[in-house]
Amino acid sequence: MTSPAGPEPADADRGDKGGVRTALAGLTTRGRSFLAAGVAAAVCAYVLGQSDLLRVGLLLAVLPLVCATVLYRTRYRVAGSRRLSPARVPAGAEARVHLRMDNVSRLPTGLLMLQDRVPYVLGPRPRFVLDRVEPGGRREVSYRVRSDLRGRYPLGPLQLRLTDPFGMCELTRSFSTYDTLTVIPRVEPLPPVRLAGEATGYGDGRLRSLALAGEDDVIPRGYRYGDDLRRVHWRSTARYGELMVRREEQPQRSRCTVLLDTRGAAFEGSGPDSAFEWAVAGAASVLVHMLERGFSVRLLTDTGSSVPGEGADGFAGASQMSADAAGLMMDTLAVIDHSDGTGLSRAYDVLRGGHEGLLVAFFGDLDEPQATVAARMRQRTGGAVAFVLDSGDWVREPTDVPGPLDGKEERLRMLREAGWTVVRVPRGASLHDLWRQAERERTGVVTASGTTGGEGRS
Repeated sequence: MTSPAGPEPADADRGDKGGVRTALAGLTTRGRSFLAAGVAAAVCAYVLGQSDLLRVGLLLAVLPLVCATVLYRTRYRVAGSRRLSPARVPAGAEARVHLRMDNVSRLPTGLLMLQDRVPYVLGPRPRFVLDRVEPGGRREVSYRVRSDLRGRYPLGPLQLRLTDPFGMCELTRSFSTYDTLTVIPRVEPLPPVRLAGEATGYGDGRLRSLALAGEDDVIPRGYRYGDDLRRVHWRSTARYGELMVRREEQPQRSRCTVLLDTRGAAFEGSGPDSAFEWAVAGAASVLVHMLERGFSVRLLTDTGSSVPGEGADGFAGASQMSADAAGLMMDTLAVIDHSDGTGLSRAYDVLRGGHEGLLVAFFGDLDEPQATVAARMRQRTGGAVAFVLDSGDWVREPTDVPGPLDGKEERLRMLREAGWTVVRVPRGASLHDLWRQAERERTGVVTASGTTGGEGRS
């Protein structure tokens, strides 16, 4: 079994070369019953001296043996391929798996039974029965898989089961390769609000600068075919003896860092409706949203790690590579899990090294030391938005009495005083609404009752 790049031929008699033992091991219940009945009839015929009963016994015993031998020595050559549509699917969505079997031998096949191995979280194991396949013929079947849990799931290898017309013997052969289905977090579309530190994207408010500040300090480069002759720098041309042009203005992208708290001690519960899964899906939504708006985006965790292949300023958006960048980040978030760390100091060390811009953080439970570290993160950013999840509220039933605050409001106040825009995330909240609430929190639009009100600017 191979990917669509090219089917892999497989002999139907490929497998253990145990000869008769392998063939007899494939006898079905019917075949074993016939064999046992034939042996018993032959013994009775010998004891009773009944030659006619002996013939019946031999017939019953020989029939399953002949079927097993013929099936074992039959040489079918079949090739299989698998295609996933799509190979990367959000949690809760369905993907379709297409299987194709080609008979590449000169003989028609008998009855073929296909079975593909899939993890139990994707659904029941699919089984198909294919009737006679003519020489050079092809059969295509498909099935659907679905998972509410993100991750990477292997599909395959495909098993091919051969049987004789009488159902006396079955032999199973497996192809060697498999494919992988990636289930990524759900991405929620976000409204285009304006947050502090993100006013300099690739829109109307973008900044531009020359390589150096003055005309006399311009750093030229060699002329390239298609360059505007009006940008020829004659002084450098005379100096270097070749045609030189002024460098183009270099756009400065707005930058955004998405910080995901993965500490195991910061989240309670598990499953698709847990606080940690909401935080992962929220981080994925913000990453995709910022890439679509043209930001240079990077993903950071509490361990200080980022996405493999990410540049110093993150992945650039609004370009042909933005889709690939989003795919890499989604693949990383698909398999991300709780870390063994207990603090945010490693992430703070990374942020302290630079990368000013917008910081969007998804925090779990914060004790006083970690709230202090998070408050210091604000110093190296142009704007900071924190979505704080109280995982205890997510594991308690809605009818339960709310637990004590235990200083939680005090820690949120520490973040606000440090300049963070803080949004508490209740159980089952929509990030779309909280994203607008973050803008209202930043602009200080609050109702008389003390809750945030008003509409965000688009």
